[in-house]
Amino acid sequence: MTARFLLLSFLSVLFLPAFSASVDTVTIQSASMRKPIKCVVVTPEGYQSGNDKYPVVYLLHGHGGNYANWVRNTATLQPWADALKLIVVCPDGNVSSWYFDSPLDTAWKYETHVAQEVPDYIDAHYRTIANRKGRAISGLSMGGHGGLYLGIKHKDRFGAAGSMSGGVDFRPFPNNWHIAQRLGDYAGNQAQWDKNTAINLVDDLKTGELALIVDCGVEDFFISVNRNLHQKLVEKKIAHDYTERPGKHDWAYWNNALPYQLLYFSRYFHQQ
Repeated sequence: MTARFLLLSFLSVLFLPAFSASVDTVTIQSASMRKPIKCVVVTPEGYQSGNDKYPVVYLLHGHGGNYANWVRNTATLQPWADALKLIVVCPDGNVSSWYFDSPLDTAWKYETHVAQEVPDYIDAHYRTIANRKGRAISGLSMGGHGGLYLGIKHKDRFGAAGSMSGGVDFRPFPNNWHIAQRLGDYAGNQAQWDKNTAINLVDDLKTGELALIVDCGVEDFFISVNRNLHQKLVEKKIAHDYTERPGKHDWAYWNNALPYQLLYFSRYFHQQ
């Protein structure tokens, strides 16, 4: 990422009026789960008055959250969407889905919903660059897992993927966050856990297939699994941006991390 690109982007944010982006809450009918699911869509300043098509960043919430978490908890999202001319979409992951399709419960198909149903709806209702070169996906915590998991599994739909404080390997936490309700207990269903944790998908990734950015705070309980992911990517010679910075597993960290991820994705879009 060039210094000039960073400087111009930061300056554009400094001189923007606050909250000039438009925030919509839409309802998407999920065919796979046969229910309506809400989603936030942030469009940048100028979207309503023009005809341009925009790249889209899909931004996923963490465990215990919902589709509105990002716009409610960070002041950086809307001005950066304006500055970088991005549409930002915040799907709902039903509190604890971890963004995979549960092999045990057909009512939990959040991989299908977020990777297929939501982008299809957004492309049909908004002026988007409707291919992988115009789509990126990331998130925080559970959503960081989802960003990498869905980005790698659906490289045909996403050109870039990221994670902030991501639970990129949840196997060290077999009793946490309702994962066993979706995959079965770890002791008896290890193959399902191995198949659905993001770090193992690196084995199916080739360098240059996906632009990747990963970061985590050094005081975060997920720092070890993020370091393991980074090491695995290095060993496989998969190009990626990896950052550790001071911080915990909280909104102070994610407010700081988000602009760096959006800048990374914006640069990716401009290179296509």
